[in-house]
Amino acid sequence: MKISIASDHGGFLLKEELKDYLTSLGHEIVDCGTNSLESCDYPDFAQKAARLVADGTCERGIEVCTTGEGVCICANKVPGIRCGLIYNEEVSVLTREHNDVNMIAMGAKFTSFETAKKYVDNFLNTPFAGGRHIRRVEKMTSIR
Repeated sequence: MKISIASDHGGFLLKEELKDYLTSLGHEIVDCGTNSLESCDYPDFAQKAARLVADGTCERGIEVCTTGEGVCICANKVPGIRCGLIYNEEVSVLTREHNDVNMIAMGAKFTSFETAKKYVDNFLNTPFAGGRHIRRVEKMTSIR
């Protein structure tokens, strides 16, 4: 699977660990930055990763900042993106099953690498449940 990934300085270290993990699983990673711990602005990187998912270049996307909130808000500004803020394992499953998210956001301050791997595995391996959730996702998608 081709996956876009982005972070700011607060999420940089976790992003780098996730890149290595995803590559070891055979995924193709498109790193949209940042590329250091130097202070930067998360919208510059979050929107790049989201646009790659929205235009179909990447199938899914992962974003990391200190809390996960900023990158999640930025991603959801891009038409076609449904980004969920992941804060526990159940949410990492339900956002896929019920909301058909195509991106996830995490907070590096609150998420260890071991926990993040579980979230990512659930994000990548949980199918959309369909059924009654289809009309809800369609309604979300139609909001402009």
